Amino acid sequence: MTFLFDIGRVLLDFDFETSLVTLLPHGTPDPAARLDRLLARKDDLESGAIQADDYIDWALGVLGSDASRSQFRAAWQHIFTPNPPMWECVRKLAADGHRLILFSNTNAIHCPWLFGAYPEFSLFQAAVLSFATGHIKPQPEIYQHALISQELVPNSTLYIDDLPENILVGRQFGFHCWQYDLNDHPSFEKWLASFDLCDSHFGLRM
Repeated sequence: MTFLFDIGRVLLDFDFETSLVTLLPHGTPDPAARLDRLLARKDDLESGAIQADDYIDWALGVLGSDASRSQFRAAWQHIFTPNPPMWECVRKLAADGHRLILFSNTNAIHCPWLFGAYPEFSLFQAAVLSFATGHIKPQPEIYQHALISQELVPNSTLYIDDLPENILVGRQFGFHCWQYDLNDHPSFEKWLASFDLCDSHFGLRM
């Protein structure tokens, strides 16, 4: 069987604000508003509409920061915390021979750095990442790209994401979908157990 995994708040939790605030000079006015403005343009970075260095230069200006590009990259990258129960599940699925694919909105500052920082990403055989495709979830184009490039069979594909709007489009493409709650992993395990993953024809347990 094939599994599509989102990264953020599924495999890894994240907190941009706590890390990025360290780039602000002491006494900077309206720090929350500056961070909000920064993150409001994150979709441009994640869709590949703006290059990483251009985004970094713009972001440092918004922050009023004299940090270097390297310092910004480090702050932007070190926002993640692994989700251990989901990684345990990933290891089991990989050991059982299932096909695992990353399907995530992300950017050129996080990737490929992320794969070196967390070597267990090597358990995934492929990745469909927003900045590389020119589209972000929930735009249908990135789902269509995943469907064609990975030769997915929708009824044999399980898709896990934390955002309802992404799940909605996944269902429209015929995937079996689960909206993941980082604080309720047991419910995901219960949903997963409802499938007969040993059956080559795949389906729900009756």
